[in-house]
Amino acid sequence: MKKSLIALAVLAASGAAMAQSSVTLFGIVDTAFGYVDNANAAGDSVYGLSTSGNATSRLGFRGVEDLGGGLKAGFWLEGEIFGDDGNSKGFDFKRRSTVSLAGGFGEVRLGRDLTPGYSKFVSYDLFGQTGIGQFMGWSNWYGTSGDANGIRSSNMISYYTPNFSGFTAGLGYGFDEQTSGKAGRYVGGYVAYENGPLGVAVSYDQRNLAADVDRNALTVAGSYNLNVVKLNAIVQQTKDDVPGASDRKVNAYALGASAPVGAGEVKLQYALYDQKAIDSKAHQISLGYVHNLSKRTALYGTVAYLKNKDASNLALPTKGLTVDGPGAGENQTGVQLGIRHSF
Repeated sequence: MKKSLIALAVLAASGAAMAQSSVTLFGIVDTAFGYVDNANAAGDSVYGLSTSGNATSRLGFRGVEDLGGGLKAGFWLEGEIFGDDGNSKGFDFKRRSTVSLAGGFGEVRLGRDLTPGYSKFVSYDLFGQTGIGQFMGWSNWYGTSGDANGIRSSNMISYYTPNFSGFTAGLGYGFDEQTSGKAGRYVGGYVAYENGPLGVAVSYDQRNLAADVDRNALTVAGSYNLNVVKLNAIVQQTKDDVPGASDRKVNAYALGASAPVGAGEVKLQYALYDQKAIDSKAHQISLGYVHNLSKRTALYGTVAYLKNKDASNLALPTKGLTVDGPGAGENQTGVQLGIRHSF
């Protein structure tokens, strides 16, 4: 009798513990038909299927355990998927692989993740940093080695504060893990205020790309929701400090407006990229519409026009379509029509 009671008590305790833990499978599949003219310096056009035109396609697992007293432990594993070719190069968790501890003090994360200096600014780009219409300020402008365009860091410890009446902040440090040199090291953070219709954020990032080569980025963004229309703006300066090299600075600006239309949203955004090293500019105008079929499924279309000036040779950002710069001072136009489904 006593053994039965003990067994029942163990089962009950186990059930309570399981109820306090959860693991979730989640993801997005976003695939589109795309077309770009002047897709290279020869003036050729390219068309076909592309991925992540409205939201980055992904597959992930996240979990949380309630430790009691307001303390929670968690993990997050997330990798990018490509609906157009089924991840022909293989699947990994390079989008995010973190373990965390959260409570009234905020949240501490360990692992690979978006840098705090970037993570807060995705919402200030009307195109969410995806597709041909996105703001291209976060780019590897001069081909200097480093972690792609610098929006993520490996081996990072980061801290995010609780929300204090609209005020939040984040700070991150990515270890270089080398016996000599600092290549791969990251440090940065942001401070933001978002309350009611107003949102404002500022961030600073520094990344060591190679021996004596640093990349510094200062970004300021804001938004204001007028209900009938929402206004967004981004101002950014990125600079690569390379010994003996010319001024490798880029000033980038974006100004946009979005408005609800029926079951969807219309977006219009203008961006300017002032590339100081080559004394040239590029202008980008993007128009998009997203039509929600349900809470999880949407159809979308985006048209973007990129006007290079002087020596500028930027290209519209596409995934799944090979698109290069159209040539110095040449223009490029792109279209994406796709479907996004989240689960």
